[in-house]
Amino acid sequence: MDELDQALEAVGPRLRALRKQRQTTLDELSAATGISPSTLSRLESGARRPTLEQLLPLARAHGVTLDDLVGAPPTGDPRVHLRPVAMHGMTVLPLTRRPGGIQAYKLIIPASTGEPEPKSHEGYEWMYVLNGRLRVVLGEHDLTLSPGEAAEFDTRTPHWFGGADDEPVELLVLFGQQGERAHLRARTRRTA
Repeated sequence: MDELDQALEAVGPRLRALRKQRQTTLDELSAATGISPSTLSRLESGARRPTLEQLLPLARAHGVTLDDLVGAPPTGDPRVHLRPVAMHGMTVLPLTRRPGGIQAYKLIIPASTGEPEPKSHEGYEWMYVLNGRLRVVLGEHDLTLSPGEAAEFDTRTPHWFGGADDEPVELLVLFGQQGERAHLRARTRRTA
């Protein structure tokens, strides 16, 4: 058996494990991917070899990279090469590289300039201040967050954020465009 056959044979158990880990049914996964439940079942059992047209929506639905899904070996340099983007007067460093779902960013906002202009849009946001002081205008609230403090909110609420004083501010942001929230699932330990 060659390396390609071994990699493709391992995809089925990975698919099943991911689906079980996320407590998703075949019908729910079918609705998210457009792949029939019977085909998903055959892929998971290894009765059918996956195609690229099937692997891409499955990777997206499970929130993993295609490399993770097929168990691709590391390709060398493990460093992440961030490409900062200037946006709305801020420096934005995307920390996630997968489409859809919750996206992570590091923002560097210069010292405060001008008056807040709250905006609203679809989504849900969580932010954590690393350095500096962050001013957050959220609906009727006008807050100042210091390093180590966090805020989360539905972005349909009019909001604005920027530097609270004449120093820049650095923060981490998790943003779900479809209103996804960041959740941590902890398993309970069973006692005998």
